[in-house]
Amino acid sequence: MGMGHADVSGRRVVITGAGRGLGRVLATAFDAAGAQLGLVARSEHALREVADSLHGDPLVCAGDVRDDEFNDTVAERMVERFGGVDVWICNAGVSPEVSTVTQTKPAVWRDIIDVNLTGTFLGARAAASVMGEGGRIIVTGSVIGQRPRAGLSAYAASKSGAHALVQALAQELGPRAITVNAVALGWFDTGMGAHWHRDAERENDIVGHTALGRWGTPADLPGIYLFLAAESSAYVTGTTITVDGGYSLL
Repeated sequence: MGMGHADVSGRRVVITGAGRGLGRVLATAFDAAGAQLGLVARSEHALREVADSLHGDPLVCAGDVRDDEFNDTVAERMVERFGGVDVWICNAGVSPEVSTVTQTKPAVWRDIIDVNLTGTFLGARAAASVMGEGGRIIVTGSVIGQRPRAGLSAYAASKSGAHALVQALAQELGPRAITVNAVALGWFDTGMGAHWHRDAERENDIVGHTALGRWGTPADLPGIYLFLAAESSAYVTGTTITVDGGYSLL
């Protein structure tokens, strides 16, 4: 059944970070909309759990998005299984931990940059190698990449870098009619935001900073991704669409 502006039925879609949180929400929504899915995460067990909850029969690829060969293997397996890739959602990410610049261990900095930025680049690279005309690359960004906060320097740098990467790739892949966009997420009560959600002081600070006066819920998430994956967004590229309830306004 078509969904008009967000019709993704039959589209071949890779979702990274699909084992939990927001990635799992996306997997459920794209499955319900009739997409053919490739689910990527580090944990095979988590992916199997997600796959078992879906109506369709997704391709399950357990591995590390920081590994270029793994990303290429995901692309190859999508081609073998479904004949190609239409949409690649770079959603895998390392969650922000509040830490001052002097407290942040270099290994933690590298891990966040490696997963959030290098992993996104490698996913986009693998996607571009197999996508035909009209493909879609969608990157999960963050309002922290647009308006960094103290104590989140590594996370802010990784997400700001991802937003810049989107702009460069959109120019490069435009001649092939492949669009590249980011979704800058605000504060959601699932996935990475969950441990912030449990801190009353932080939660109140964020709600007071959000025009809609509430955190995002799983229902607030998939619509923009479905739109960016669908035919109706064919002229939208190189942009970051903010889904934050107005957090970045205040």
